[in-house]
Amino acid sequence: MKVNKIMPVKSFLTLIIVMGITVSCSKMSNSTSSSSATGWKINDKKGGFQFNGKYKKQATAPGLVFVEGGTFTMGKVQDDVMRDWNNTPNQQHVMSFYMDETEVTNKMYMEYLDWVKNVFSPDEENYKNIYVGACPDTLVWRNRLGYTETMTNNYLRHPAYSSYPVVGVNWIQAVEFAKWRTQRVNENTLEKEGYLKKDAKITDAKAESTFDTETYLNAPSKTFGGDEKIVLRGKKGSMSKAKGGKDAKQPKNVYAQRSSGLLLPEYRLPTEAEWEYAAAADIGQREYNIYKGQKKYPWSGSYTRSAKRQVKGDQLANFKQGKGDYGGIAGWSDDGADITQVVKYYPPNDYGLYDMAGNVAEWVADVYRPIIDDEVSDFNYFRGNIYTKNKLGDDRKAEVVTAENIKYDTLPNGKIISRNVPGQIAQIPVDENETYLRQNFSTSDNRDYRDGEKQSSRNFKGSVSDEGASLKDTKRMYDAPIHNVTTDSLGNMVRKFDTSTKRTTLVNNDVRVYKGGSWKDRAYWLDPAQRRYFPQDMATDYIGFRCAMSRVGPKADKKKKPRN
Repeated sequence: MKVNKIMPVKSFLTLIIVMGITVSCSKMSNSTSSSSATGWKINDKKGGFQFNGKYKKQATAPGLVFVEGGTFTMGKVQDDVMRDWNNTPNQQHVMSFYMDETEVTNKMYMEYLDWVKNVFSPDEENYKNIYVGACPDTLVWRNRLGYTETMTNNYLRHPAYSSYPVVGVNWIQAVEFAKWRTQRVNENTLEKEGYLKKDAKITDAKAESTFDTETYLNAPSKTFGGDEKIVLRGKKGSMSKAKGGKDAKQPKNVYAQRSSGLLLPEYRLPTEAEWEYAAAADIGQREYNIYKGQKKYPWSGSYTRSAKRQVKGDQLANFKQGKGDYGGIAGWSDDGADITQVVKYYPPNDYGLYDMAGNVAEWVADVYRPIIDDEVSDFNYFRGNIYTKNKLGDDRKAEVVTAENIKYDTLPNGKIISRNVPGQIAQIPVDENETYLRQNFSTSDNRDYRDGEKQSSRNFKGSVSDEGASLKDTKRMYDAPIHNVTTDSLGNMVRKFDTSTKRTTLVNNDVRVYKGGSWKDRAYWLDPAQRRYFPQDMATDYIGFRCAMSRVGPKADKKKKPRN
């Protein structure tokens, strides 16, 4: 017979003491452990090296879904009826990252516009172009031979369309939205952690007093216009009183830093490789370290209708099914939309991402070129790197943008967009101080790097018709039009449209890739590997976007386990 023995009281107490010591040591290792390099105490209350030993992993930012990185065949298209040879299959590896679960909606973009309008009032001369430059182009809905004024007037702002993907946003505006989103998320985090005054983001945000992540990290005393009542000196503005005295001691690390682990990486547009990898979601086809066949769409199978019993026959995406057929015959078997559709209407792919095919096509970060140069890079491929650095003032400190030194860009179509806004740190191109004797990069602008192989390259020399062309444009790979916008002596805008008949392409450094089919596209364009391009300063009624964020730390959250 089995007998359960009772542990003696003495042994039990000994066990509790040992456990207590273990827990105490564990806590000590996180707080004041010794350095394996010097033997000094880390996180000593008296000062010295401070380090977040309790950091576990990157928090998932609002709206994002984790995508574990890996290898995949980029550009593998089953049907290539266009024969344009711009998506030749090549093997790439993508690092882990996060991506928006859905496309950015009208409601999300309206929140951005509301913030910009409240902080940078369009009624003030200095700031009027900030808000106007952020507004989507609602005229993209107009059709010469179609009645679409309802969308022109209502699509962006009417609550009926609040959960529909935003359109009419050009690539530059999408990038600016991502920057704004970064600041608001990190601002909210610091407020929750007690490094910023509560509700300052609402009650104290003004044109000359805003939060910017890079400004906070590089010049925290200049954040929110240098108001110490908002930017607190120490977590929750804490002050430790000296023993036996009334004087308070300032904390050693008064501001949050990158080493604090609180601030998230920036929101940004996904790279083309990231977008295609996430859309294909080949993890659903995996068999050990190979894929069981190639997906034609973001879902398994070769058809656009569901084969599942409960929803059999339902369309899996919003796309144009034929000439004059944008949704099918009215009723249960159509795709449920004639223009765009509310996000999350169709099933997600194997990464949990919605509308990676159909609804709206999406901007990605890359500058377009007909080839993907996998001979140079097969790791996190991206064409479009422009490296900058913080501009330093006469005092050798970071120069923060003010109302007096805002930079505006006039686009070829005449639209004015702010290059920076007050509160940000001014940026300038990297120079010889960063590039001298380097092997990995030698210039600030790398958009033209290895632009085509020698056999197919062409040098187009500038001509008299290239008015306004810079010295750099006098010898270029692609002979794209050069449109110019200038102002006359009275300040009136003068548009100069390039009417040259010698142009051979629309490709230049200002065209960006967009991916995925839209409500206006046939099923052919739903293949994740398909790629097209469009000028970065123009918008349409069928291109939207979603944001991504890099992953810091380990590739995956959980330790890998054997399948069997």
